[in-house]
Amino acid sequence: MFYFIQCLTYFRILSAPLIFFLIVILNSYGWALILFILASSTDYWDGYLARKFNLDSVFGEVLDPIADKILITFTIISLTLELSSEFVGFVGAIMLTREFWVAALRDFNAREGRSKATEVTFLAKIKTSVQLITFSLFLLGLFLQNALLIFLANFFLFLALIITIQTGLSYTIASFKK
Repeated sequence: MFYFIQCLTYFRILSAPLIFFLIVILNSYGWALILFILASSTDYWDGYLARKFNLDSVFGEVLDPIADKILITFTIISLTLELSSEFVGFVGAIMLTREFWVAALRDFNAREGRSKATEVTFLAKIKTSVQLITFSLFLLGLFLQNALLIFLANFFLFLALIITIQTGLSYTIASFKK
């Protein structure tokens, strides 16, 4: 079971460049959407199965958020290119900056023996869910050639940005609190 859980995380990592290829090179939005939904669902399942079977590992705790970042990074870049959207690119860059900043805070807190300051919060899980829903909406809008869905996805992207900034600030404040 341990190796199956690891394979779910690896699937998320390996899917990311394939999703990019499907979107940017092949314009195969339907397949990209299906693969993105499958890859996104592994974020839930690997955590659920690891907790259920008590198979948490340090490696899994490190690799899981990196897999998320890889999937999100490839998706943001591909959507920015495909939509020729400065908005998606700018908001995506802020989101990615937060991801790298929080990763640095986690490393800092681990070295200081204060890992609790950057433990994943419920709001951070909501952030990830909103991001994944947002990118799914973009892909569905592209697949259906529906401008209303893409407009709705832009709204969700702004909502994801607000949550992303809030969680980044919360982790920053918790990390530097005396």
